[in-house]
Amino acid sequence: MRRRFLKATDLVLLMICLMYFVTYIDRVNLATAASAIQKDLHLSATELGWAFSAFAYPYAFFQIAGGWLGDRLGPRRTLIICGVIWSAATILIGFVEGAVSLVAARFLLGIGEGSAFPTATRALSNWLPPYRRGFAQGITHSFARFGNALTPPLIATLVVAYSWQASFIIVGAISFFWVLVWAIYFRDDPRTHKGVTVEEIAKLPPAHVAQTRKSVPWRRLLLRMLPVTMTDFCYGWILWLYLNWLPSFFLHEYKLDIKQSAIFASGVFFAGVVGDTVGGIVSDRILRRTGRNNFARTSVIVVGFLGSFAFMLPVLFVHDLMTIALCLSAAFFFAELIVAPIWAVPMDIAPEYAGTASGFMNFGFGLAGMISPVVFGVNHRCDGSLGLSVHCLARLPVAGCVPGPVHAGRCWLRRHPEPTAKPRYGCSRMTEPQ
Repeated sequence: MRRRFLKATDLVLLMICLMYFVTYIDRVNLATAASAIQKDLHLSATELGWAFSAFAYPYAFFQIAGGWLGDRLGPRRTLIICGVIWSAATILIGFVEGAVSLVAARFLLGIGEGSAFPTATRALSNWLPPYRRGFAQGITHSFARFGNALTPPLIATLVVAYSWQASFIIVGAISFFWVLVWAIYFRDDPRTHKGVTVEEIAKLPPAHVAQTRKSVPWRRLLLRMLPVTMTDFCYGWILWLYLNWLPSFFLHEYKLDIKQSAIFASGVFFAGVVGDTVGGIVSDRILRRTGRNNFARTSVIVVGFLGSFAFMLPVLFVHDLMTIALCLSAAFFFAELIVAPIWAVPMDIAPEYAGTASGFMNFGFGLAGMISPVVFGVNHRCDGSLGLSVHCLARLPVAGCVPGPVHAGRCWLRRHPEPTAKPRYGCSRMTEPQ
């Protein structure tokens, strides 16, 4: 039999990577088209701000609801529903006629995308062996960062070639195409997929993980995920400040023009793309060598926070542009090391409820996205510059690992006994919450 270039499990991982890529384009495309939209629709800065923030609130709160739906209905049906919602919302933005309709479309987009990542985590829990979870989460979030980096030139090209309305319709149509492919190819239980080989099935989690449709033990699951949620809040604060603050930092603090500031900002963000992938690879390698889930995940998370803190310190005292750019790149690289292992934790703790568990966790990220822009704005008004926000950004990595959330998470993970001998495939099988 001729060996296939990509196995079915690899194709599913690729599809989820493309989902992360597409959803980030749909999420951040408004920033590129904002000036054209504001001019055509005669929007004030406040109305445009409401359009931006309208995405964040449902995105945060639908993390948990969407994750629960993914566990109850299964990832296939849930992502079809979510995909239709976010694709339709993206296309609807191309037809808005004022501030109210724009805010409503962005709100709808937040509902659809808020459910997507937790449900994708449940799909990965069904389709991948435990020792590939870190790599899978790292590579999917790398595609998200690529989407974030490629959106400005893509949307700008479409706006110039056609119109801002057409840019939203085109990317929304691409999202609908992804939903169609997902509906045709994906199955909740890989054992029912015609393309999965016997060798792949032998490495996958037990069948009951993919087939579980039991009620969620909300209280116990919440208690187990709370330390991870706190940790993800600290990471989310860091990421949101980078996304919202970095372009303005190079533009205003160093008086660069738009092109130059974009080049420096892109260099920093590219370091994050590398960090996403490296964090997953390193975490999985530690897992294969030690067989210890808690050590493999939390060690990389702690190193990521402390490394980000160490490289942010020079930013407070040094003013040379190249030195600052290199330090910010290194700090963001270490911050992004956190992503893969922290998203693997819900799959380790409760694979049968990975959607709900990751929803609990990523609620912390969404909450940081709601709060950090407000704090950033207050700091800017009080300081008259970006200095206070830089100090805040430098201290947050320590808050992520020193006060206790990560170490508390390790204590919860240790409630699941791990074998003393190194298990097959390099990891211990986690039991469901009691």
